[in-house]
Amino acid sequence: MQSSRAGRRRLPGSVGDALIGLATIAVLLALWEIAVQAGALNDYYFPPPSKLARSLVTLTTTGFPRGVTVFSHIGATLMRILLGYALATVIAIPLGLVIGSNDRLYQAVNPIIIFARSVATISLLPLAVAWFGVGEISRVFLIAYGCSWIILTNTIHGVRVVDPRLLRAAEVLGTSRRDMFYRVVLPASLPRIFAGMKVALGLAFLVIVAVEMIGTVEGLGALIMEARTFYRTDTTIVGMVIISLFGFLLSKFLDRAERALLPWAAGLEEVER
Repeated sequence: MQSSRAGRRRLPGSVGDALIGLATIAVLLALWEIAVQAGALNDYYFPPPSKLARSLVTLTTTGFPRGVTVFSHIGATLMRILLGYALATVIAIPLGLVIGSNDRLYQAVNPIIIFARSVATISLLPLAVAWFGVGEISRVFLIAYGCSWIILTNTIHGVRVVDPRLLRAAEVLGTSRRDMFYRVVLPASLPRIFAGMKVALGLAFLVIVAVEMIGTVEGLGALIMEARTFYRTDTTIVGMVIISLFGFLLSKFLDRAERALLPWAAGLEEVER
């Protein structure tokens, strides 16, 4: 009952913060529009919000380039991101749990992980094209490659920094090794795994812009590239805003999923302190 009342007390503050944020954005957009109309800003380099809105309408109805609408661009980009991200998650989390649980294996592969993680994902673009061709496989591969190392290292770290007091308490209670892993190690490492997943998601949106600039006319990266070629700064900015918006929404989705799946995580952090 008390937690319910506390939630209701927090709600107005959350709504108020959101309204303040929206009001701030509205004021900045209005000032931007006024500055361009007054001639203080060049409308080519800084196209006003009204021009950006017209560009979005054109992308929705007519499409660009070659009649590709903004919905097709969004669909292609999200499909590639989600495929690569899901592949990285499915591979990296189990592998990280195994490596983090075995000291000898960790010592053996940690130098390799450090080296591979240091390789910039975009630098592998020529190799990916040579291996898989200019197609969907190379794009998904690069996203999966970049995301996997972040998720892998966070998973390993999450397993290896589990509070020893939790492990000792489980041993005193006679917990088997199998139950120790599933009931203590895995739950305790999940907050750090989720942290790695959120960082990896941000990287996926960075990588997709680069990989979509080659060999395709569908995708937000391709849209930005074609707009730059035709000196359409308004379309370029619209593409950037859409990518940022979907990155923000997916990040919020992960935050909600973490809170729903790990309601005890905040309490665990207090114990670890």
